[in-house]
Amino acid sequence: MLQVGIVGLPNVGKSTLFNALVANAKAEAANFPFCTIEPNVGVVSVPDERLQILAQICTSADIVPTRIEFVDIAGLVKGASKGEGLGNQFLANIREVDAIAHVVRCFENDDIIHVSGTIDPTDDIEVINLELILADLKQVEGRIDRTRKLARTSKEAQLELATLEQIAEALNAGKPARQVDLDEEQLASIKGLGLMTLKPIIYAANVSEEDLATGNEWVEQVKQLAIQDKAQVVVVSAQVESELVELSEEERKDFLDSLGVQEGGLRALIRASYDLLGLRTYFTAGPKETRAWTIHAGMKAPQAAGVIHTDFERGFIRAETVAYNDLVSNGSMAGAKEKGLVRSEGKEYVVQEGDVLLFRFNV
Repeated sequence: MLQVGIVGLPNVGKSTLFNALVANAKAEAANFPFCTIEPNVGVVSVPDERLQILAQICTSADIVPTRIEFVDIAGLVKGASKGEGLGNQFLANIREVDAIAHVVRCFENDDIIHVSGTIDPTDDIEVINLELILADLKQVEGRIDRTRKLARTSKEAQLELATLEQIAEALNAGKPARQVDLDEEQLASIKGLGLMTLKPIIYAANVSEEDLATGNEWVEQVKQLAIQDKAQVVVVSAQVESELVELSEEERKDFLDSLGVQEGGLRALIRASYDLLGLRTYFTAGPKETRAWTIHAGMKAPQAAGVIHTDFERGFIRAETVAYNDLVSNGSMAGAKEKGLVRSEGKEYVVQEGDVLLFRFNV
């Protein structure tokens, strides 16, 4: 399951946003630092209108969406890498996630204090990034010391050492590890470290309701920084998200339309996460259920089958596949077959976004 860690300075709207994204979560949102004492985890279904349509076509008894896990991590402060605030305890939680959603305060509100006394997204981002860089640097330097001895006799250790030294150089220059040009072999050699600055990042610019559609000057600051950091920016409003929780689907759409936006923060964050991590969705559909499955872009049919069960990958014979749009336009699997749109694909087939698949395999 995809796991996204939500980080940010205290009082940027992080836990409020988390509560809204995961309506049944128990995170406490309060106007003081460290109100989240344990990382809160919430699992949400990934919205996908295609599921309902497929279920109708295939007369499915059940619909099973894919899911995403949000982890609300306590507000970090300057000095977290040295244990300030709740420091190292929460830096460790960040190492476990697939991607980071960094909530940045881009709204004015005299009733909500800012830890540094003024709204400055650039400074806020630099504070968090520096703490992650310092924590990673400490870990990398320790690993270099241990790996140097092994590198005398091990080619694997030599590769890891060279990669670590390359990363250490960037970290010492104040740059995150994701800005280092590493190939797949190098990335694999350091995967076990879980470096925080190597993780893809989404900046969630938290604005007031009035600025959700247009953004503001603070959002522009965030966008400029994101370009340098190979990051994505999503403009969200924790205030709006909190209101959406109380509304029906139809009311939600009307409310968003009135604000001049097409989607809420949940959809925007999920979309950005999928883009950053190179994820795709395929479907299985039949009388029992219509279900969405998440895979990495470029996965071949046997690997995609393995997401359902390892036996499917081991015993893979072939995959019967039809594109979602082709199935919908013909109204049924039988109709798509008549037009020759249902194909039989082998082990080298690369699964495409929206494929509807039926796997044939040996037990």
